[in-house]
Amino acid sequence: MPNLRLSTVILALLCVPTGWATTDTSYSQADVETAILLRDDAMSGTRAWNIVESLTTEVGPRLAGSEAEARARDWAVENLTRYGFENVRVEPFMIEGWRRGAETAEVVSPFPQKLAITSLGNSVATPANGVEAEVVLFESLAALRAAPDDSLKGKIAYVGHAMKRTQDGSSYGHFVRLRSAGAVEAGRRGAIATLIRSIGTDSHRMPHTGNMSYSSDVTPIPIAALSNPDADQLERMAQRGQSIRVKLTLTPSYTGVVESGNVVAELPGSDLADELVVIGGHLDSWDLGTGAIDDGAGVAITMEVLRRIKEAGLKPRRTIRLVLWGSEEVGLLGGYAYADKHKDTLRNHVIGTESDFGAGRIWKITRNINEQAKPVADKIAELVEPLGIAPGSNSARSSGPDLSPMNAQGFPGFRFVQDGSDYFDLHHTPDDTLDKIDPAAMDQNVAAYLVFVWMAANSNVSDWGWPAEQ
Repeated sequence: MPNLRLSTVILALLCVPTGWATTDTSYSQADVETAILLRDDAMSGTRAWNIVESLTTEVGPRLAGSEAEARARDWAVENLTRYGFENVRVEPFMIEGWRRGAETAEVVSPFPQKLAITSLGNSVATPANGVEAEVVLFESLAALRAAPDDSLKGKIAYVGHAMKRTQDGSSYGHFVRLRSAGAVEAGRRGAIATLIRSIGTDSHRMPHTGNMSYSSDVTPIPIAALSNPDADQLERMAQRGQSIRVKLTLTPSYTGVVESGNVVAELPGSDLADELVVIGGHLDSWDLGTGAIDDGAGVAITMEVLRRIKEAGLKPRRTIRLVLWGSEEVGLLGGYAYADKHKDTLRNHVIGTESDFGAGRIWKITRNINEQAKPVADKIAELVEPLGIAPGSNSARSSGPDLSPMNAQGFPGFRFVQDGSDYFDLHHTPDDTLDKIDPAAMDQNVAAYLVFVWMAANSNVSDWGWPAEQ
């Protein structure tokens, strides 16, 4: 049912003569007032939580390249079409598929007991009967890299490298290097398997998965993450000065080349329809939880933004494009596929942002834009300040993970930063479930994105900072 009150008020604003403008000609006062109305109406309640509830209940976990990820694309197309968006489509691409198998670990000696582990994505399997060997402990990735060649021959490497909690998750980039490089560095020194402390900040026996990669010059070895309490336990055993032996069994498998895809939908623009404002989240998730915060929440927030603009009967000047990326978790493959498919029209993408840091309240804006766009961005910051959002730096490295391949080519950066104080408690674990989401926090996200989208889609600024073409 359309929001008749909001539609009526906005219609009245749109009938205001075009001469009604601010002293800054970058935007009109009518667009400012519309953004305020959209913002305030969203804070009275949205359907964002219902959307993520539908995705996580009706589809569940959505591992990249899986049948479940395909069902998620079907779910997205069905709902986006029902909402009345235009140009709803799937843009397919192919990936190497991987599936989780059995995963067990136990200390054989000196203190026999089971360990809580999970395979890292893309890991090779152990032999069917597992591997058993002495464990050599390292406190950090740097310490592992300092170990001599062949020093781990026939052994299992364990690396601690404990991540610390931050509001903006800024430590993740440093600590996640262990997940990416641990197996390669251990294999280079002769190890037969690798165990790492989970890249996470919780104290639960729920290990964190995530993608890893191999190097062509090193024989692949299996790798798994220990939950933080189990990592603590292993380290305490080592403090007693006795040799530790562990048996590890992992049975993941590669499924060959399989289809993934990005789902795209649009609200077409009017006089600047060829210019694009992009928002979205990634549709895939890891398979341990239901992918509610990573990134069902981002999918729901951005879908709801478009739905509310459509419901209000608004026509933006620029086309607003929603992209629900596939296969983000296994290397930003949807982001790279999108950038490649649209390489001839990348500069039509004026500005954009992705929601992919959970469902917490937004507390800061970061950006990387030019002086021409600064008045519009400053006005956006002013309009979202009542939501508890402060302006941040103009040195953002990306607009979100899936937009980073475009950012690397010069796409201007803009990002809302959510409170991620507990994000890495849940990230890539079985605990990534719907009950962790606060609907009111999602509404605040929707309100902020509405302001951004409406102002960016309707301002008089088309150049937010693409570098000059060579």
